[in-house]
Amino acid sequence: MTAALSGRLRRPPKALVREDILDPQFRHDAEHLLGFHVLVEKVLLAEYHRMGLLDAGQVRGIATALDGVTRQSLAADPEANLSDLAFAVERQVTARLTVPVWHVDRSRNDLQACAQLMYGREEALRTVAAVLYCASAARLLAARHTGSVMPGYTHLQAAQVITSGFFVSAVSAHLLRTADRMLATYDGFNRCPLGSGALAGQELRWDRDRMADLLAFAGPEPHALVGVASRAWLLELAGECSTFAVGLSRMVTDLMTWSGSEHGLVELPDDLAGISSAMPQKKNYPILERVRGRTAHLTSWYVDVATAQRATPYSNTVEVSKESAAQLGSAMATMRSVLRLLTEVFERLEFRTGHARERCAEEYLGGFSLANRLALDGAVPWRTAQVIAGRYVVAALEAGLPATAVDGRLLAAVAGEYGHVVTDPERLLRESFDPVAELHRRRSRGSAHPHEVARLLDEQEREHTRLAAALAARRDAVDAVPARVDRLLGG
Repeated sequence: MTAALSGRLRRPPKALVREDILDPQFRHDAEHLLGFHVLVEKVLLAEYHRMGLLDAGQVRGIATALDGVTRQSLAADPEANLSDLAFAVERQVTARLTVPVWHVDRSRNDLQACAQLMYGREEALRTVAAVLYCASAARLLAARHTGSVMPGYTHLQAAQVITSGFFVSAVSAHLLRTADRMLATYDGFNRCPLGSGALAGQELRWDRDRMADLLAFAGPEPHALVGVASRAWLLELAGECSTFAVGLSRMVTDLMTWSGSEHGLVELPDDLAGISSAMPQKKNYPILERVRGRTAHLTSWYVDVATAQRATPYSNTVEVSKESAAQLGSAMATMRSVLRLLTEVFERLEFRTGHARERCAEEYLGGFSLANRLALDGAVPWRTAQVIAGRYVVAALEAGLPATAVDGRLLAAVAGEYGHVVTDPERLLRESFDPVAELHRRRSRGSAHPHEVARLLDEQEREHTRLAAALAARRDAVDAVPARVDRLLGG
């Protein structure tokens, strides 16, 4: 007969509880948390040895038994382990050997919190790597188009001349900012809950600093209650993913708009396109719709986590520890899917530069520059210069003139209505409405000027190098944990 786990309960969980709650949770934990769970158990084992509660032989025996714990060796058993991963691991070890003090002064609460945090830490590192990889693809695309003029839009209207490289460099900046913030979030939550116990700390003198160091945490979580009650790290991680998703959805919306037949500014190859079942002339881009659509799941993940945690007691509860964390793996997988798809888009996207330049020439995108020149060179008061420039555009449109047409007499006449004389109006119009000249007039830092975009991309590359090094350092520290712990245990 299997020894009882508790004297408090007389019957095992009901079938409904097993089928709807315990067994699915067991499968999830066995798939995602087991490896971290075993590592935590080994660190606890090293502490028992340090405190003199277990000798070297006992430590080796338990460590060997822990090495034999696999997903295949564990099973959810409502009577033997209450279909709980921690109890299942304990049962497998104690079935092989008897060590009376093993697991003395221990709680599942901080053990599970620690394993879950290590899982979240791993997911965060994998995702930052995907963000940086996508940022590289965006930067390479932007570098090819620092001089490729296209209309820039405000309020969905063509507004000023930019370049396609200028736009994509903004996406790259968003990705790098996301990586930076996610690493900062990682550093903020990288505190070890071990030693928190159930909620009030533990009775033995556990070396919390040593345990944290062995598991590559920056240190122990200072407050025992926070260690087991808080899942703020989930909110923070979900918040960063949601922030990334909101910004990206806007940028992808631009690509979707520009790929439409009304604009025709960008194109993807056939193997990234779709068709209409009824309209043979259409070439659709569902990959962009998928990217934007999946960003919604990341924002809803934050809402899911926040809703599951809000108004709950500040203690260890399954509502917070289990339910609010239920979507962690799928949400982070969704974010990496978004990044993979976006990377492919950046690697294959074609800007129709000739058509984009024609669109710039068709629009009166130099109106702002015309007003500037009237004010700076012609001593026309700024607001009056704005009125003159706007009136000229209206008059030119009414006369059926394209933006590239130069009608100095028309400009002079409009200016004369407001009491101003324009010197060499034809030159002024030619310079104001030439797309390339309009682009090269941008002199401020961060502007669309090709040299300025190139400088931005150089800065982004340096920032990428810094972030990649920071990621590698954290990756190396985490990857070194299993071997370091096994060496400590003599394995």
